Amino acid sequence: MKVYITRNIPEAGLKLLKDAGLDVTVWTEMYHQPEEELIKVLQQYDAVLVSGPVKVDRHFLESCRHLKIVSLMSVGYDNVDTEAAKTLGIAVGNTPGVLSGATADTAFLLMLAASRKAFHMHKEIIRGNWNFWDPTANLGLELGGRTLGIVGLGKIGFELAKRCVGAYNMKVIYHNRGRNEEAEKAFGAVRVSFDELLQQSDVVSVHTALTPETKGLFEKNAFSKMKPSSIFINTARGGVHNEEDLIAALENGTIWGAGLDVTNPEPMAPDNPLLNMPNVAILPHIGSATVDTRSAMAAIAARNVILALQQRPLEHAVVENIHLA
Repeated sequence: MKVYITRNIPEAGLKLLKDAGLDVTVWTEMYHQPEEELIKVLQQYDAVLVSGPVKVDRHFLESCRHLKIVSLMSVGYDNVDTEAAKTLGIAVGNTPGVLSGATADTAFLLMLAASRKAFHMHKEIIRGNWNFWDPTANLGLELGGRTLGIVGLGKIGFELAKRCVGAYNMKVIYHNRGRNEEAEKAFGAVRVSFDELLQQSDVVSVHTALTPETKGLFEKNAFSKMKPSSIFINTARGGVHNEEDLIAALENGTIWGAGLDVTNPEPMAPDNPLLNMPNVAILPHIGSATVDTRSAMAAIAARNVILALQQRPLEHAVVENIHLA
């Protein structure tokens, strides 16, 4: 059987597919394959392993209804029309869990970098501006004993809380649809309303999926309820925040700083004002970008393909495999 992969992936995933006797083709060009071209190519394949921003909408799925599985090398699946996949009987797999630590590290890094204006100060050295020392200039914020507010306290949020409590003895509050009893027991985390979280947090970190309910959740009204000394961190999905409103909140002093691994849109334009704000740290969506994590993600995505083609339950299913033996 034949598998198509939309980007280069780590060898760990490729080896599993080849060892399973599958015929593997990888799109190796360094640009995004056009949608209609991809759909045409996929007519000759039994499965697709999706890495990168492929829009798996109803048109895509109906045009590729012969596929046994769309295997995502990601946790998020907001790019997939899951209802269409269910209707058409196409399994969808993802890769949760393995990137929790790496993404939490990225959120922690952004929190620190924003709080101390680290990215900006590095650029000042490059510009030749490391000259006269002014003890009142370039002052950041300390994090010890502050309040961390987590929106979407799942596995990634739990790992961030662990780091913040361990390093800075931060108080943890969170907003979820349901309680996270593990976090409450481990860190004394307190579940609060969304408004209470905004009002009480010194750092607000987003770890929620992008859904119709969370799209644009952080906009002018939300930022207005945050502390003027607060830092906004988003390592989830760029669509959770309104970027124009975030820029305005930072320019007006409504909030103090921000750290983003995801932007809205992606890629970010090089003239985006956020890139030149002293108390803002931006990364190009590298939350899972470690050798260990990306290899583990590739392996899970590959195993999901193998299991689907063997008509067995997926290791991690967004849409269950209906072709079970």
